[in-house]
Amino acid sequence: MTRLLTHSDLIALLDPAACLDVLADGFRTADDGSIAGQRVRTELPFPGTATALIPGLLPGVDAYTVKVNAKFPGARPALRGVICLHGGADGELLALLDSATVTAWRTGLAAALGTHALAAPDPAGTAVLGVIGAGAQAELMVRGLRTLRRFSALAVYDTDAGRAADFAARHDGEVSASAADVAARADVVLLATWSRTPLLGLADTRPGQHFTTLGVDEPGKRELAADLLRDTLLVVDDRELAASMGALASVGLPASAADATLGEVLRGEHPGRVGASALSVYAPVGLPWQDLALSWLAHQEAERRGIGGAVDLLG
Repeated sequence: MTRLLTHSDLIALLDPAACLDVLADGFRTADDGSIAGQRVRTELPFPGTATALIPGLLPGVDAYTVKVNAKFPGARPALRGVICLHGGADGELLALLDSATVTAWRTGLAAALGTHALAAPDPAGTAVLGVIGAGAQAELMVRGLRTLRRFSALAVYDTDAGRAADFAARHDGEVSASAADVAARADVVLLATWSRTPLLGLADTRPGQHFTTLGVDEPGKRELAADLLRDTLLVVDDRELAASMGALASVGLPASAADATLGEVLRGEHPGRVGASALSVYAPVGLPWQDLALSWLAHQEAERRGIGGAVDLLG
């Protein structure tokens, strides 16, 4: 039997703290896998692109994922698709999961982990959080970060003023007039947009800030200028992917321009930020194992609680 897990099912099953735990474990162990994940993308004769991530694998998990997404910037939601969770023993299709929900959760919460690991320590919770692009991924980044640390205020900007206002109201924040205004006010800045031109450069920064850029997950998208990426501690999730379709590719930098991966930082192989005045950037692309981490967690919980419809696709 195959369990069908919809958006509503996944919201009932997933918990940010539990998701952060399995994602942190994944960053520490996923590099031990012998099979590299692949991210395949193609243009379409329609106003969007098709993306597939295969295979999602993690040490100790007897299953794998295949994700197929449609990304149409003008649609709401802009991302639609399905994640297939297969058993590792015989390939049984254990579950079909709504990809938009899993992707938003794993992307936003993995970004929260990277942000927390690299931003300057702030035990008093006096730092200001900034958000540029008030969509689903920013929603989960903010939720995840507030699980990990405190902030004194929140500044939000989006090209859609109504969406920015709604986001600010949900998260007790204030709307800013531009991306530059957010950077001028915030100590930690999260970007998750569809931008194809840089929104911030080195001139928009000050010592000690951290930036997490999520929008650059395919060729042609850009959020941070080349000078900011060059003159900062730059951490990615995968060097080669970042150089072929992520933030490095967007400004023509090689894989060697990344100072570290988040896995290296979390395993203690790289110190991360050194000094309170350093500038840091986390620029992930998104990896297939992250889909497995949350899909496996949701499937196990769904089996335990009997949530989600079950169908026999062979019947």
